[in-house]
Amino acid sequence: MPLLNRIQPPGGDGLRPDTASGRITRPPTRRLADGPTAHEQYRELRRHLQSRIIQDLDPNVNVGQDDRLRQEIRRLFDRYLAEEPVALPRDVRERLFEEVVAEIVGFGPLEPLLADESITEILVNGPNQVYIERGGKLIKTSVRFDDDDHVRRIIDRIISPIGRRCDESSPMVDARLPDGSRFNAVIPPISLVGPCMSIRKFPRRRLTMEDLIKFGTLTPQIAEFLRACVLARLNIIVAGGTGSGKTTLLNILSSFIPEDERIITIEDAAELKLHQEHVVTLETRKPNIEGKGAITIRDLVINALRMRPDRIVVGECRGAEALDMLQAMNTGHDGSLTTLHANSPRDALARLETMVMMAGLELPLKAVRDQIASAIDLIIFVERMRDGSRKVTYVTEVQGLEGDTIVLQDIFVFEQLGIDENGRVVGRQKPVGIRPKFIDRIENAGIHLPPEVFGVDRLRPW
Repeated sequence: MPLLNRIQPPGGDGLRPDTASGRITRPPTRRLADGPTAHEQYRELRRHLQSRIIQDLDPNVNVGQDDRLRQEIRRLFDRYLAEEPVALPRDVRERLFEEVVAEIVGFGPLEPLLADESITEILVNGPNQVYIERGGKLIKTSVRFDDDDHVRRIIDRIISPIGRRCDESSPMVDARLPDGSRFNAVIPPISLVGPCMSIRKFPRRRLTMEDLIKFGTLTPQIAEFLRACVLARLNIIVAGGTGSGKTTLLNILSSFIPEDERIITIEDAAELKLHQEHVVTLETRKPNIEGKGAITIRDLVINALRMRPDRIVVGECRGAEALDMLQAMNTGHDGSLTTLHANSPRDALARLETMVMMAGLELPLKAVRDQIASAIDLIIFVERMRDGSRKVTYVTEVQGLEGDTIVLQDIFVFEQLGIDENGRVVGRQKPVGIRPKFIDRIENAGIHLPPEVFGVDRLRPW
């Protein structure tokens, strides 16, 4: 038998009668076997204790009562472990207890990874491969799940409280953890390596623009300019690749919105955390089992226009909602913010054109570009460098339409100078020496930016 010759079913007391004397005896205590079976025995012991504790937990103790629930689990854990004929070192005993607690009230093997603030992403490729991102680099961990069902249980525990589902009929799901971290899961049949999860963690402390300056993401001059653009109610797109820091920068930009404005945020899975008081958060809804009841970002953008918004913040623009968002920007809803995936500022506009076409309206390309040129004021392009660092590589003004071409003008650019001996990217973010055409809008908002911000010695006419 895998665990000390015998594992009692839940509710068993671990004791057995001595047939010779008729007395009740306890099996002799021994340590878990060494070798490849030790892990299996340890895992079965954990499952056994976990099953008994779940059955006997006081129903009056709810998950929200963290301290009392932990004390109750500790009491049952000590009691049932004492009944098992096994000797565990103190450190192994404490590790076993923490794993049992994590399995009952937390996210199982993911708990220590979620608690580590140096980890920014957690990637689970089936039960036997768990990677983390730390400092922009992927690292394989020794964390393991028991089997595919164990991963599925953790997925269900994450998505159930927010009404999402993940099964064979809907094998993909986007969700969020209680702390706002982004969560995605895929399961068979579309995943051929078993259930997979990806978690993009949000820092527990809200990042500020000063943090980004300290990290080298941008310079104080760029930060001052972006703050002025938000206060002047410019329409801004934050573009970049996956994991480049778009949502983080959008969060920080939104913190510059004045407290007396009504903000409506629209997202697939609510991630934005705005500190203002007057914020309405809208979230999409997936279709039910019958394929009905879906609420898309486009539906929410259209509805947001009826809610008297001062600002509309779209977490990510990725489809036909682009047309409605541009319409909103062109009809008095200035100061809107959004993100989209792109490879460059020019590519961001090309993607916007494509997404507008997805709305199904046969609009002439020139009309689409005219809408984009009049709606978008600024594109901020962020990039994850080869050393894992994130940097704002372009701050680009959309100047208007000339013929059939949208005219772009860089305000700040990142110039890479090389790579140092530690593999870190060396470069500088510098102004190109040109003031944006919308500088009058900034000054009309009562904000004065010194010419040094743009790399010019004095104000000069266009």
